Amino acid sequence: TSGVARRARENGLLYPPDPGAAESSQIGGNIATNAGGPHSFKYGVTGAWVTGLEVVLAPGELVRIGGPVRKDVAGYDLGALMIGSEGTLGVVTAAWLRLIPAPEAELPVLAAYPDADSGWPALAAVLASGLQPATLEFLDAGAVSAARATLPEGIPTTAGFVLIAEADGSRAEAERVRDELVEVLGDGALAVHAPATREATRALWRWRAGVSLAVTASRGGKVSEDIVVPSERLAEAVGATRAIGERHGLPACSWGHAGDGNLHATFMIDRDDPAELGRAEEAAQELFALAVALGGSVSGEHGIGLVKRGALAWQWPPAALAAHAAIKAALDPKGLLNPGKKLAR
Repeated sequence: TSGVARRARENGLLYPPDPGAAESSQIGGNIATNAGGPHSFKYGVTGAWVTGLEVVLAPGELVRIGGPVRKDVAGYDLGALMIGSEGTLGVVTAAWLRLIPAPEAELPVLAAYPDADSGWPALAAVLASGLQPATLEFLDAGAVSAARATLPEGIPTTAGFVLIAEADGSRAEAERVRDELVEVLGDGALAVHAPATREATRALWRWRAGVSLAVTASRGGKVSEDIVVPSERLAEAVGATRAIGERHGLPACSWGHAGDGNLHATFMIDRDDPAELGRAEEAAQELFALAVALGGSVSGEHGIGLVKRGALAWQWPPAALAAHAAIKAALDPKGLLNPGKKLAR
């Protein structure tokens, strides 16, 4: 993914999707999972930027769906069906991607709060303000603590909750939105930091990208689920994640895409302790039930794969599950494409 983004930038263009581990994740995999990322708040997930696909369908037919056209509504949206199918309906061999002019400026703002009770109102204020930041991220106390050793410049070590937003667009527009974000996020904050240089901006996003590794390192392992809930229920989901961890005797934390209601709800474990792993897997099942109870989904951006096989039954009614299975049977009757994955139940 980083290669596509770099090539676009070299030509004054932008490929907005920015999933984690961009250096190792591939475009084909991003399409297969319909991957998201911090900038999905403004720009949407991978599928929003795919205009066409070349796909191998069973039993081995190479077909083209869509292409370098702006509009195509001639048939069923087979391209959308392939995007997010995790390789269970066809194998993507090529893709046409939509690019846009690169923004003139990208200006992040990081706000630190003493605790979540101070931070959630600031998040709600941004969502209610009419501002359109490109990103709107959060880290709860556990995530901040795990990554505290490398906190960005200007953030006090006493921070217990962090919000990160980014304004982009023309220089004037980005600066206007940045200044308004500083004002809105400042209410109740310990500190608000708006990096003034490209180097400081990159350092901030490197820190954010490293949170997952820092959380893993805190105890040697983690079980993390990418549930998503309506944005107004996000604070409830984060609090419930901690409570689930306590019931299972595991430290828990959350971070992720606040603007989308997408949290990486995480239980930190000793990976050499099978009992802890077992308790974490039981806790993850509670997370799925929590997401659905709050009106959300068992996966916001990572898909189902093998680990979450059957979890779709938590949120879909029987008729939808049957349709899901019928599509798989129609396009892969012998079950040869990525077998055992993305199963509805």
